Formats: sequence, C-alpha cells, structure tokens
Amino acid sequence: MAGSGCSKFKPKPSVQVVFVTAKQTFLRDRVAAVSNRTGTVVNGDRLEVLDHGRRFLKVKTSKGELGWIDEKAIANEQVYGLFDALKADHKNDLDVASAVVRDEVFLHARPGRDTERFFLLQEGTKLKMIARATVPKAIPGSKGTRAVAPVAVAPTKPGEVAEAPPPPPMEDWWLVRDTQGRTGWIFSRMIDVDAPDALTRYAEGQRIVGAYVLTTVHDDEAEMENKDVPIYVTVLSPYKAGLPYDFDQVRVFTWSLKKHRYETGFRDRNIEGYLPVRISSAKDPYGKAGAALMPAPTFTYRVLAAESSPVLPDPVTGAVVPGKSVLKTYRLEGNLVRRVMQPGIPAPMELHPVVVERKPGAGKGKGKKKR
Repeated sequence: MAGSGCSKFKPKPSVQVVFVTAKQTFLRDRVAAVSNRTGTVVNGDRLEVLDHGRRFLKVKTSKGELGWIDEKAIANEQVYGLFDALKADHKNDLDVASAVVRDEVFLHARPGRDTERFFLLQEGTKLKMIARATVPKAIPGSKGTRAVAPVAVAPTKPGEVAEAPPPPPMEDWWLVRDTQGRTGWIFSRMIDVDAPDALTRYAEGQRIVGAYVLTTVHDDEAEMENKDVPIYVTVLSPYKAGLPYDFDQVRVFTWSLKKHRYETGFRDRNIEGYLPVRISSAKDPYGKAGAALMPAPTFTYRVLAAESSPVLPDPVTGAVVPGKSVLKTYRLEGNLVRRVMQPGIPAPMELHPVVVERKPGAGKGKGKKKR
C-alpha cells in the first residue's frame, strides 16, 4: 500500500518537443515504404514527441494529429532556443538598412552554411539588416565550417622564396529581423538591399549596401506617380565578400527640377566606411547666420582613421569592428551638400582602401594606396 500511495507523488516525465524545419511535410501512420498520410505540418510547427524510431519520431500536432516524421525535417528545443536568444539579444538593436529576400532561404543561428537553421523565409520577405559578419567559405560537402585551405605558390627557380598563400575565400552573412520579429543570420547573396530601380541604374558596377531617404522634393512634372520625389543617401561597396569595411563610397542623389531626373549631388569615395548611416534634421552648430541657423537634412557616417590598425574579422564571430574612426557629418542645403566642421580645425586624416591595379598582359599587380 505504501508503494502505491507514493506513486501518485512521482513527477510526470517531461514532454519532449520538436519543431518543423521543412517547408511542408506529411505525418505517416507507419515507418514503411507504403504508408498513409495522417497529417500535414509546415515550417515552425511545434510537435510533441511520443516515440522514437531509428530515424523517425512519432509526434502529435497541436490539432491532435498523430504520425511519424523524419528527423531531418525537425529541430530540437536547443536549436529553437538559439533563435529565441538571438531575438532577445537583438530586439532593441537599430537596423542599418532594409532588404528583400531573393529566394526561399533559411535563417541560421550563426554565420555559416553548415550552422543550425530553422525559420524558412519566402521570396520577397522584407527584412531589417542589423549587423554583418564575414567568415571563411566552407569546403563543399564537408562537416562544420572548415575554410578552403590556401595553397602556397612554389618557387620557380632555385633560391627563390615561396610566395605566401593567398587568404582563404570569405563569404558575408547578415543578421536580420523580419516583420514577425524572427531573427537570424542569412547568406548575403540571398538578399537584395531595398533600393529603387531609379538608383540601381546608377550603381556603376557596385553593390548598394544601403539607401536612405534624406528628404523629398515636390515636382509636378515628375514621371513617377508620387510627385514628392525622395532625395537619397546611398552607400556602396565592391561585389566582394570579406571586405574589412562596409562600404567604400557614399553618393547623394538629388533631384533636378529642370531635367526631372536624379543627379549626383555629392560623392565621397575611396573610403573605408562603416554602418550605420544616421539621418536627421539639424542646425549647423558652427554657423552664425543664414541657412546655417535653420534645420536642414543631415547625414552622418564613420570612416576608418589613418592611424587605426588594420581591421580583421573576429575569428570566432566574424564581426568586423573598426578601431579608431572619423565621424563625418553633412547637411543638404538646397541641392548643395556641405560638410559640417568646426572652423579652423583641419579634417582628420582617413585611411583609404588598397586598390590593386593590373596592367594589360601582366600577372599579379601590387597594392597601391590611393589618397
């Protein structure tokens, strides 16, 4: 009697829960070549585990449907917890740009193709970009995130020293948040920065990293439906992964009321710039009269200072964090862009990217700093 009386106080076994990672899959009544469908589940669905097979789990849906599901189509609570932690840790982080998903793609818990994945985003999903990381490109078919091993160039003549191997190929990942608040890492090639076609045609072979509305100008003769035409600040970079900076060029596109088209009103190039770009409306703190005393559209961004040490991605997180930087602030006064600086103070020196120039018919060029 005592034994049976104590049994009612024994804790109930904890319920094991898994989550569907597949876009859509079916539950089946048995693990066999021939079986019947007992239910349908989709990405993100929560399932209660009832039994374990060799490669399958018997589960129960929130609707009470029972059936077997392949382990490859689910993620455990630990993986789900990684995404919950990402959402909590970055819920207050400001976004640095907007983007659109190019094709169906998974969010990952960490940068890298072989890391844990869960939420499946559909083509056209709107995203807020939070931070960039750059990691070594994984060897296709390998487990983990082993980088492609660089190979040293052997000497061609006796006595020559072998050339140092080139750095491993890298790939960029972005920490993003969708409209539902789901947060995770996404391969940069699977998203397009949200920029109007009217600007992308002027990209000149570079990638638009961010496009920000500075102000608007009303033009009754503009071809677009909305006659309040936005003036944009854009930041651009080469189509290359693993760069130690976010952008190397800033362009302001103003609107010509005479020609009814965009024109380049400002350009700052050959820089090592870092997101975010901040947009505001402010007075010139150093102005004494005229337009300087009136609030005007203002934008700021940071570039690497000349005395800063070289920037390298963090070997663990892949984060690219600059050392000493220079804050640059500009105001749009009419169609003129003017830098805001204290009079009599020289502009701080900036570090410029190393540009590799190649001569026709020549082999490898030498790095040359452009100022």
